[in-house]
Amino acid sequence: MMSTLSRGRAIALASSAALFPSIARAASDAVIVSLGGTISDAPLFIAAEKGFYKEFGIEPQSIEMFSGAQMVPSLGTGQLEVGAGAPSAGLYNAVASGIKVRIVADKGSTPPGYGYAPILVRKALVDAGKVKSFSDFRGLTVAQVARGTASLPLLMAGLKKGGLTIKDVKEVFLNFPDHVAALANGAIDASVTVEPQASAAIGAGTAVRFASSDSVYPNQQLSTILFSQKFCTERRDVAVRYMAAYIKAARYYNDALKDGHYAGPTASDVIDIMAAHTAVKDKSLYKTLVPNGVDPNGRVNMASLAHDLEIFREAGLIQGNVTVEQSVDQTISADALKLVGPYRPRKA
Repeated sequence: MMSTLSRGRAIALASSAALFPSIARAASDAVIVSLGGTISDAPLFIAAEKGFYKEFGIEPQSIEMFSGAQMVPSLGTGQLEVGAGAPSAGLYNAVASGIKVRIVADKGSTPPGYGYAPILVRKALVDAGKVKSFSDFRGLTVAQVARGTASLPLLMAGLKKGGLTIKDVKEVFLNFPDHVAALANGAIDASVTVEPQASAAIGAGTAVRFASSDSVYPNQQLSTILFSQKFCTERRDVAVRYMAAYIKAARYYNDALKDGHYAGPTASDVIDIMAAHTAVKDKSLYKTLVPNGVDPNGRVNMASLAHDLEIFREAGLIQGNVTVEQSVDQTISADALKLVGPYRPRKA
């Protein structure tokens, strides 16, 4: 379990020992972390529960923040070292303004079979034959979680299939839990909604999974691990070991996946861990959820990030000339892979 934030840090270790986790350590290095407690945080919970942090000499110390918007300024100052968030217009604008935060690893993506952020439509509209294809979205009220997030390129990819643009729908912005109620009471007609809220709306009989995100926009980079640049440079050996623990946990998570479900060799254990750390306590519900993908080597999809940044720019949401390359540091995961070696999936 993650401990609460304390004032002092653990005694720093020699860099040679830091790069070799098999070397015994007198103490662990504290790392200040904030998570949202969402389904895609699974590898971070796994790293704590399975002892991977301890293995690499890391002691995560958690502080509570409720959104990526709260995390980014603290990451910029180095008061927070590890956070999580979507590659949004707000994140890129923060980088453009000089806030020193970097995308370092994949936390949630949509490989084939793992479309955990589907486009939903009110069931009444589908049953009445009013919405049969994306061309029928003209004039509909469609919810996203916030302006300028990864939901926008996903929605636009769907609308394009129907010959429409974002200007052909009415955009509204609601927190994901509010999507469920808004679909039920008719306040919205459609939404881009992540799990578990997507399954909740479908299970309530008020929405249908109109399109899976992995079919509309395959391999989109929807959520990422963020490091402060200060952590990447001034405590690089600790950052690499933290990433090694994260990658090992991401692999354990991948071993829980099979055919678009939590059905792999480690599924039961992973579900227990997720139920203990997220708002989804009913373990039977995980059998119906569509899991998110996570790259077992921590790689982020640079092509997806570049595509989405251009969407944000064309929508007038980007200030300055920020690039994806300015915003991403994949050298941390590359060095971490030297510690953990290649991925060897578990067999059932």
